[in-house]
Amino acid sequence: QILNINYWPIFAIGKDLLSQIPALDAKEILGVLEYTVGEINSAGIDNAHDLTGRVFQRLISDRKYLATFYTLPTSAALLARLAVSKMDGIDWSDANAIGNLRVADFACGTGALLSAVYEQIAARHENAGGDAADLHRDLLENVLHGCDVMPSAIHITGSTLAGIQPGKDFGKSRLYTMPYGRQSDNSVKIGSLELLQSSAVVSLFNTSDPAYRTGSLGEETAAQVNVDVSDATFDLVIMNPPFTSNTKHYDADDGVQNAAFAAFNASQSDQDSMASQLRKKTANTCYHGHAGMASAFAALADKKVKPGGIVAFVLPFTAINGASWAKFRELIAGKYKDVTVISIAANGKDMSFSSDTGMAECLLVARRIAEDETPDHRARFVSMPQRPVSLIAALESAKATLNITENREWGRQLEDGPYGGTPIHISKKYAVGEMLDAPIDGYESGWGAARIRDYAVAQTAHYLSIGKLWLPAQPQALELPIAPLKEIGKLGVHDSMLTMKSHNGPFKKDSPSDNATYPYLHNHNAPKETKLICAPDFQLRVLPGKETRAVELWETASRAHLNRDFTFGSQALAVAFTELESLGGRVWPNISFNDKRFDYAFTLWGNSTLGLLSYWWLSSRQQSSKATITRLVIPLLPILDFRALSDAQLALAESIFHDFRDLALLPAYLADADPHRALLDRRVIRDLLGFGADIYRAVRRLTEKWCAEPSVHGGKPRPQDAAYVE
Repeated sequence: QILNINYWPIFAIGKDLLSQIPALDAKEILGVLEYTVGEINSAGIDNAHDLTGRVFQRLISDRKYLATFYTLPTSAALLARLAVSKMDGIDWSDANAIGNLRVADFACGTGALLSAVYEQIAARHENAGGDAADLHRDLLENVLHGCDVMPSAIHITGSTLAGIQPGKDFGKSRLYTMPYGRQSDNSVKIGSLELLQSSAVVSLFNTSDPAYRTGSLGEETAAQVNVDVSDATFDLVIMNPPFTSNTKHYDADDGVQNAAFAAFNASQSDQDSMASQLRKKTANTCYHGHAGMASAFAALADKKVKPGGIVAFVLPFTAINGASWAKFRELIAGKYKDVTVISIAANGKDMSFSSDTGMAECLLVARRIAEDETPDHRARFVSMPQRPVSLIAALESAKATLNITENREWGRQLEDGPYGGTPIHISKKYAVGEMLDAPIDGYESGWGAARIRDYAVAQTAHYLSIGKLWLPAQPQALELPIAPLKEIGKLGVHDSMLTMKSHNGPFKKDSPSDNATYPYLHNHNAPKETKLICAPDFQLRVLPGKETRAVELWETASRAHLNRDFTFGSQALAVAFTELESLGGRVWPNISFNDKRFDYAFTLWGNSTLGLLSYWWLSSRQQSSKATITRLVIPLLPILDFRALSDAQLALAESIFHDFRDLALLPAYLADADPHRALLDRRVIRDLLGFGADIYRAVRRLTEKWCAEPSVHGGKPRPQDAAYVE
């Protein structure tokens, strides 16, 4: 009876399943389902799409390859509200004008973002005096474009959108299942990313005609159709794209070498062909293999949005400051303006906008510049202490954010000094975050002003990076000689050059030895890395016939090593020192200086509060308390310019270093409660740099602020006896 009415894509599947179950079992199963529905209704769950999306995501068998993460309704509402609000020059009272809009989600999944955009457009039309029901046909037939590689996801999207106005019928929608994998003509397709090609007309598989009509028309059809997805024609492109990287090979042990294309039982040959197709279609775009498929979808959005149009994304937090995302940041800084970036200064599952990602995410909304415009190279960064707890909170948070930006009341800027950001209030007593206006032209080193609870810490870090010490509660900035590491020292060779056969590595790893010829500091061992001096955990042995190459690489050995993967919650050191010159592995690459005295000063600086702050500012903070700094970014790390120190200061640095040889430091997240770290700060600030007691105390207060950052403590409980040490 239901199939004679509507919702064929959903209930036809249910009917087919039920028909295969014996009657007695079916009675029991249906009884459980009926009870479950009653429990859900009694719990007050009023968002059926949310429930459906969550369940659907759990059931995707190839989820780890497709990396599809369901956008939570509150996140979708927040992003849609911001995106639609940036669409200028639209008469929201005019149904015909709205019907001419073009909105796309090329990785729509179950349609959370398209549904949120629908609701925002309908609300604006109603607020302008119109009837939202009058928009339904145009929105489904002309305005909303959705693409995905999973037919079942498209089914849910179509049913959800149709169900917003179940009494209104419509004809053919613009929801498409994209061709993916090996095709009947022996070609391979890569889903929505096929749209990166120059042709405006692409062959797609449409599963929405006439299956999503709400009248009595019935059977589902799947026909090959041509559809116009022209470049530079969309008013809004909104997406939560898949995050899979095709270069991580995390399933290589199972024979999977191209994780981004391993879904749907694709053969190795098919995966290779699809990866090759991707490389061709993403040439000269912001795509980067290590950034993953999300950067390819960002390139697609840029290709399809028109001048003056809006792009809106849910992205991994590495898009903000990951090295592999530099081309994306360059694209946004150079071709867009009115940029808003929202992140969550929390930990664990609470720092993402999607369901079950387990990593930090951000929302980014920007407007493509028109022909007569120039980019402003700035963005409004919003850090929230938590994800909006309800749809109302999400919409009010977006409204409060827009009130600040639209009225040009941008409040504090990064360059204003350590006074914090502009609070975003949805009531007189309830703040939902802080906003800080900051430049985004430094795309190579990343945009540091995100996922920060206290923007005064960010402002201090910014000034420190340009050679000024401006501490919270201090009236002015002080001069401090700072330079990027590449001007003072040199990063050692990549660890793959040492031991990998594919890179002609002349060494093989062996057990450590106190009298090793080629000591090697390779892995982390947090319990053994609490003192400034660390022992190499391996020795390297020279392979036969590789002696000359081994000598060449050994010339890059040094005593100073930088921590590339710094977990503040368990590790103490940003810089480690080895008694003898050593080569460095992936997590402990070595840093060499022409003047060996700099080794001591670098070790002291790197583990002081100011060194930790500089490291944190430049690092990628995608995980709870783990900061990663890539080899591409290491040369940009701001450090004390040791060349500006006198011989007496360098001699003092060596003396201070030896005073600390046997002193163990606590994990970095307890730097404010660590008496040895406080002593280190005192010796660096007062003795080595010559500042007064007031500056030392201000640095220690900065330590306390930094340790309170969620990206530093990671939600890890503090020991009961961990009290602030001045």
